[in-house]
Amino acid sequence: MMDSYIASQLKKTLEASVNNHEIAGANFMVIKDGKEVFYHDYGWADLESKHPLKRDSIFRLYSMTKPITATAVMILLERGDIDLFDPVSCYIPGFKNQRVEKNGQLVPVNREVNIHDLLNMTSGLLYDGAGATGQQSYKLFQELDSRLFSENPMSTMEFANRQGMGPLSFEPGTNWQYGTSADILGAVVEAVSGMRYGQFLRKELFDPLEMNDTGFWIPKEKRNRLAKTYQDDGEGKLKLYDGNHLGINHQMDCEPAFESGGAGIASTIDDTAKFTTMLLNQGIHNGIRLLKQKTIQYLTSASLTNGQQKGFDTWHTLLGHSYGNQMRIMTDPGKAGFIGSLGEYGWDGWLGAYFTNSPHDGLTVLFMVQKKDAGTLPITRKLRNIIFSSS
Repeated sequence: MMDSYIASQLKKTLEASVNNHEIAGANFMVIKDGKEVFYHDYGWADLESKHPLKRDSIFRLYSMTKPITATAVMILLERGDIDLFDPVSCYIPGFKNQRVEKNGQLVPVNREVNIHDLLNMTSGLLYDGAGATGQQSYKLFQELDSRLFSENPMSTMEFANRQGMGPLSFEPGTNWQYGTSADILGAVVEAVSGMRYGQFLRKELFDPLEMNDTGFWIPKEKRNRLAKTYQDDGEGKLKLYDGNHLGINHQMDCEPAFESGGAGIASTIDDTAKFTTMLLNQGIHNGIRLLKQKTIQYLTSASLTNGQQKGFDTWHTLLGHSYGNQMRIMTDPGKAGFIGSLGEYGWDGWLGAYFTNSPHDGLTVLFMVQKKDAGTLPITRKLRNIIFSSS
């Protein structure tokens, strides 16, 4: 088990963040060499009713969905079902005859977006922003949200086709910019497998990993375990947030037509730990191999060229890192803004869910929280600094 002094520092630091109203509550776990060495939950799943967070509380992962989607693609890659240089238009017709924005004009692309571009966020597809690309994507998400509870909700494949018809912000492969690539990958998996994306994940990942509380929606008997989301109220306290975002029903109380490969999954800390431990264990869970060792090595390696890296380097809190297959990878610990190890990888989510795996240390850190616009929070970095400075 963990040294008692370190454990007390972790508890004190996490509890101070809750008591100072930075977050409503969180679950925090440390796994060393495949064994849980620390777990602590503190705070509230529901501030108003004072319902506490528990170990089986369910959290919306948002972008921490992305590494799961990259893993699904690796399953297809390993089986020979796809080639990473396949044009996306082979699977999603909307990606044919693409255009790119140059000097305010839309011109034909030099080459089509391929699966490799999607895995590494070098596709030119954005969530929103300035210019024709950002505006088109913003409008598409607005429509996705507006149709969420209609009789004609937008499907995973319709979203991907519509996104493909819009302009790119740069020539495929020439830059890095965060965007909707993982959502398109979910649609590619649908096209290749002949299943809905959620069905594929259930069959190939969630059932084999025994992730029974993980999915794109939450059945009625489990909904009381879903943690509520909070945001800063501008006066040093927290207030409830319950809006829908990126085409995801915040209540997660019905099966969605749009299964977002970039943001749609909800899970518990224990379920997520099964996924992260499988990755750190080179593809094996409970003696069953889900992916081969070489595939895991590829999945968790930095993939950006020098030119693409310039785009990623604008993310100032991730200095000392590169990117590959929907995850950050630490490439220069001395440049990073927190203590860590070479080759460490993971990702976070819009509401603060976070994981990191460090093969060098045999270490996994998991943090589950629900706060609007969180990403990697200061409290997340504080907790991991305590861990990594002691490993």
